[in-house]
Amino acid sequence: MVNSNSKYNVVSLFSGAMGLDLGLEKAGLNTSVCVEMNKLACQTIRENTNIPVIEGDISQISTEEILQTANLKKEDVFMVVGGPPCQAFSTAGKRLSLQDLRGNVIMNYVRVVEEIAPPYFILENVRGILSTPMNAVPKEYEEEYGNITTIPGSVVYFLWNEFKKLGYDVSFTLFNSANYGVPQMRERVIMFGSKNGRIPLPSPTHTETGIETGKKWVTIAEVFEGLGKQEQYCELSEKMKRFVGMLKEGENWTHLPKEFHKEAMGKSLELNGGKTGFYRRLSFNKPSPTLLTSPVMNATLLAHPTELRSLSIQEYARIQQFPDDWKLQGKLTDIFKQIGNAVPTGLGYVAGKTILDFHNGNFDPQREKINTIPYSRYNGCSDFEFIPMFKNQLQKNKQQEFNFI
Repeated sequence: MVNSNSKYNVVSLFSGAMGLDLGLEKAGLNTSVCVEMNKLACQTIRENTNIPVIEGDISQISTEEILQTANLKKEDVFMVVGGPPCQAFSTAGKRLSLQDLRGNVIMNYVRVVEEIAPPYFILENVRGILSTPMNAVPKEYEEEYGNITTIPGSVVYFLWNEFKKLGYDVSFTLFNSANYGVPQMRERVIMFGSKNGRIPLPSPTHTETGIETGKKWVTIAEVFEGLGKQEQYCELSEKMKRFVGMLKEGENWTHLPKEFHKEAMGKSLELNGGKTGFYRRLSFNKPSPTLLTSPVMNATLLAHPTELRSLSIQEYARIQQFPDDWKLQGKLTDIFKQIGNAVPTGLGYVAGKTILDFHNGNFDPQREKINTIPYSRYNGCSDFEFIPMFKNQLQKNKQQEFNFI
C-alpha cells in the first residue's frame, strides 16, 4: 500500500510504464500517485502496483485532485517528477515546441510544481529540448520571452528562469545512460530542481574501457543472460530478412557487399549522415543503441545480434531494466511503445539517489570540478555551460537590434 507518512513522497506526472518511478523507488523514494493519459500505461501501473492512478489529460487535472488522490498535503510532498511528452522537442520530429499542444504539457508540469512547491523536482526529456526554440509562448509570457522565441535552446532557458522565480536552484545536463550502468546508449536530459541549493551533477560510474572508474559499460550479453527462447517479437520484413541475414553481429548496411547497397537502401542511400541504423544488428559486447517505440523501423532497426529477428519484448525490458515480472499491458506493438518511451530504471535510480544524497548531506560538493569524464558525447549541455552561453547569445542579439536601430 502507499505510505502517505513517508518522508520521501513523490508525485509522478506523465508516469508511462513507470521506468523512472521504479528507479526512484529503488533509491528509496515513495511514489504516492501517478498521473498518466495513456490508457494501457495506466493498466500497466494498476496491474503491477497499488499506487493510485489519475487517468487523463494533465491540463484537465487540478493540483488539488492530485494531492487528494495521493492522500497528501502539499507539505507532505518531497518531490514532483516527470518527463512531459517529448515529441515536440525530439530531433526526429517537427520540433513545434511550445506552439505544439504536446509541448504545452510542459507548462502544466511547471504549474503543478508551482502549486505544490516541493523541496525538489526532477524533469526529464530528450536531447532535442536543448536546441529547441520556443517558437511561441502563452500570452502571459510574451512580454518577457517574446524576443527569444526563435533562439535555439530558449525552451530550456525559459524553464530554468521560471523555476528560478519559484525559488529553485536548477542543475541539468545530457546524460548518457551507459555511463551509469545502463546497458543502453540512451541520452536523456535530466533537470534537478532544489529549494535547498544547487545539486551537483552525479559523476559517471561506468566508461567504455572501465579504466577511469573501474567499471566498464554494461553489455546486452550481460543483461540477456538467463533468457530462454524468445517468441514475443516483431517479424522482420522479407527485405530486412534478406539483407540482415547477410550480416554478422554488430554490422549494418555498410557491411553489405557494395553491389547490394542501392537495392537495399533505395532512395535512403542519398540521405545525409551515417545512416547506421539501417539493417543494423546489435553487438553482444556493447550496450544497445537507444530503444525506440518499435524495433523494426527502417532507419533504426534493432535486430538481434545473431538470430534473424528483431529484439524481443523480454530483451527490450531487460535493456530498459524493468523487472522480469513487470506485466506490461496491451498488444505487442503497445508494449514495445511503453518500454521504448520509458526512462531506464537505472537512470531513474541515479536521479533519485542524487536527490536523496544531496538532501541528507551525503555528497561531494566539488565532484563536478574534479570530474574528468564527459556526461555524454556532446559539449555545452550542462547548466553551468549552457546558461552562460545562452545569455551571451541574448546579449549579441540585443546588440544587433541596437545597431539596426
